[in-house]
Amino acid sequence: PLVGGLIIGHLSWPWIFWINLPIGVIAAGLFLRFLHEGVERRSRQIDVIGAALFTAAIAALMLALTEAGESAEAALWPALAFVVAAILFVVQERRAPDPMLDIRLWMQRPIATANTATLLSGMTVIGLTAFLPMYVQGVLRQSPLIAGLTLTLMVLGWPIGATTAARSFVRFGLRPILLVGATLLPLGAIAFVALGPDTSPVVAACGSVVMGLGMGFLSTAAIVIIQDSVAWAQRGAATASNIFSRNLGSTLGATVLGAVLNYRLAHPSSGPAVNSDQLRRLLDDPGSLGAGGEAIRHGLQHALHGTFWTVFVVAVLTLLLSLLVPRVAISDRPRELAVE
Repeated sequence: PLVGGLIIGHLSWPWIFWINLPIGVIAAGLFLRFLHEGVERRSRQIDVIGAALFTAAIAALMLALTEAGESAEAALWPALAFVVAAILFVVQERRAPDPMLDIRLWMQRPIATANTATLLSGMTVIGLTAFLPMYVQGVLRQSPLIAGLTLTLMVLGWPIGATTAARSFVRFGLRPILLVGATLLPLGAIAFVALGPDTSPVVAACGSVVMGLGMGFLSTAAIVIIQDSVAWAQRGAATASNIFSRNLGSTLGATVLGAVLNYRLAHPSSGPAVNSDQLRRLLDDPGSLGAGGEAIRHGLQHALHGTFWTVFVVAVLTLLLSLLVPRVAISDRPRELAVE
């Protein structure tokens, strides 16, 4: 995020995406050089039908959530398409020899609860990364660099939390570490609910680092709980299910929270509605709005306040779901683990 702020301040938007190319090449080179595995290779069938139905279901769900921010009627048909595609997807996964998503794996309580908590935590993170810079820049009138810095603290808190969690598993157990992370998420989200037009960016930065620590604790504990709940041969699929849950949470979070933002921009409690062009001008060139800039800034503050409240609610739900995760013993060797 800090580099992003520098790019926006001194270069052009496309560099936000081009910068991924050299990073991706370096990552691929390191994997090729250092990742060596001894695996048993077997022929597998690709679940093409399942992948197509899953794609259709998620696309329909995202469209329904997006349209719901504008009109309930417009969201009806995408919602029906989602239900139909989801039902067909479940049927397909039950009959496929090598399913894209093994339903039996997801029916295990440690995996189902940990993945659901991970999905919700992914929604909170995308709410922070997508909308906090907009608030810092558009409402608090700070530079893109400061907006990026508030997010960078979350990126720093995450690995610190993950490292601390990994060193604490043996002493405290997996579930307590998971609950520590889940508790930190709503505590950090309180800072964003408390933001106002005159609030210091330091408040946003503090909320970011707390949520980053929470994600480090929660995500590390969740993935170890899932891995230690299955046999060695299933660990790859179990790990993939957790990463999938977090990515799906980010996708759904961007859609849901974006719908909340769009609805509140179009239906402010006071003052005129704010359209996308006005919002872009507020972020890129506030001086071009003239006397109307203050009203647009107030509309953005009202809309983002509702979005941050939604993030807080999702963070609380993450904590409640984490309470349902059972205790799982830590494994030092590949075996089935006893679940209490």
